[in-house]
Amino acid sequence: MANPTTSLPLYERVARKNTIARAIELSILSLLLSLLAYRILSFQDHGFGWLLAFLCESWFAFIWVLTVSSKWNQVVYETYPQRVLQRKLELPPVDMFVTTADPVLEPPILTVNTVLSLLALDYPADKLACYVSDDGGSPLTFYSLVEASKFAKLRVPFCKKYSIPVRAPFRYFSGDSMSSQDTSPQFQQDWKKMKDEYEQLSQKIEDAAKGSIPCELIGEFADFMNIQRRNHASIVKVIWENKEAGDANGVVPHLVYISREKRPKHPHHFKAGAMNILTRVSGVMTNAPFMLNVDCDMYVNNPQIVLHALCLLLGVKSDKDCAFVQFPQHFYDGLKDDPYGSQWAVLHEVRMNLS
Repeated sequence: MANPTTSLPLYERVARKNTIARAIELSILSLLLSLLAYRILSFQDHGFGWLLAFLCESWFAFIWVLTVSSKWNQVVYETYPQRVLQRKLELPPVDMFVTTADPVLEPPILTVNTVLSLLALDYPADKLACYVSDDGGSPLTFYSLVEASKFAKLRVPFCKKYSIPVRAPFRYFSGDSMSSQDTSPQFQQDWKKMKDEYEQLSQKIEDAAKGSIPCELIGEFADFMNIQRRNHASIVKVIWENKEAGDANGVVPHLVYISREKRPKHPHHFKAGAMNILTRVSGVMTNAPFMLNVDCDMYVNNPQIVLHALCLLLGVKSDKDCAFVQFPQHFYDGLKDDPYGSQWAVLHEVRMNLS
């Protein structure tokens, strides 16, 4: 007899009751149609300006209908990550991609926090591999990742031991993170240790950016000697290789640094080119069937993000039903009230909460 837990769906598609929103949109549509009808019936009494206004309003009405139609039938996907684990499936490997291009405009500490949040995901570490594409070809970025990998060996077990909700250190330690966690003396001791270690890591990276530490271009840094940002050979370095298969809590996933080849007379296609190289290198090294892509200034605010995505990717009946899963992006440290409308506040606070 089949196990009932294996027959449960990995996700559910729930329709939202947007009755109020539909009523408002239908009212607006009726007003737009009334305005257009009034313009048509009044053509004889007005000149060219009336016709121009009719054309502009018709175009506005057309764009408005397209916008409304895209959100007319709103649905929410409820995922059940624990059901993936209950089914005891052979969890697939996942390759994680991070792209950065300039160590000045995109300070390495941002990339480090993004990478650290990925390395500490709630997923078997031997199934994860993180690839960092550095289009700047910067030894500073490589040095920062090397130091971050050392810190990750302490940070990852800490996060999984205490189920830390925010895995990016700069966000976790910026708030009152201790009050919402275990108040035991052991946790407080480990928390203080992690914070001290992170501050030391940040200081090392800051000192390296100022050139005040010995970082001669020898040994593993020799490939960066006399490098030109737009004219250099490929650099691929395995910073950390996970060789402890089966341990989901105490090890760190693979971490690989990549700086693709660039030549002045060959177009590099910016981020698209970087993603192309990431897929090629990962295809040779780990060749995971699923990929997670983030920018260097992002961080994962849900440690079960891979499991949530797999609920949709593995739960569909056919591969043609789901090609990719995209999570909504939230912004931090933005301006109050979002005066430029660049933080999608209306999308998250109004449209996603309107029932």
